[in-house]
Amino acid sequence: MQLVNPARKYLDAYRAALETGWSPRTTRPEAAGEELQAIANYPTALLDRLHNPAGIGSDIELPDGSFVKRLPSFRRWIWHDGFCGSIELRWQHGTNTLPPTCLGHIGYAVVPLRRREGLATAALGALLPEARRTGLTLADLTMDPGNTASIRVIEKNGGQLVKRRDKAPMHGGGEELLFRIHLPLH
Repeated sequence: MQLVNPARKYLDAYRAALETGWSPRTTRPEAAGEELQAIANYPTALLDRLHNPAGIGSDIELPDGSFVKRLPSFRRWIWHDGFCGSIELRWQHGTNTLPPTCLGHIGYAVVPLRRREGLATAALGALLPEARRTGLTLADLTMDPGNTASIRVIEKNGGQLVKRRDKAPMHGGGEELLFRIHLPLH
């Protein structure tokens, strides 16, 4: 397994995954259609947006229709004998704190046919050193309490449950789990 920077040479494989209905955003299935449209109309702009450590660009629309400032972020594609999924890091410069509108520092999604191969665990482990290089000393991740596969991925990477909490109304409400992974200096 390797994490690759989104690039034109991988774009056809990414498009094919999106065309199956898979979404790189587990909380926003409609993101698949949005990214397919971006690939069709502005592929270079999409690739640029997926690597945005300065947080440049328009505000981001939340599930409730409100808008928030774009955070610095980058996405990597999970690659192992083809496209397997996506993992993304979001942060604010100079702090571990995220705005309350952000679900966590890291989000990931593996295409259905490649689940249960350990790819999410490996991808998260590979991303953690990159997270540390941004200045973060910890990474928060959230998920629904019933997402036992994601809980195992995070725990295998040293994550510990911090608390159960109510998900922000702008993200649909309900209960979520907050896990934290401490990022040591290497």
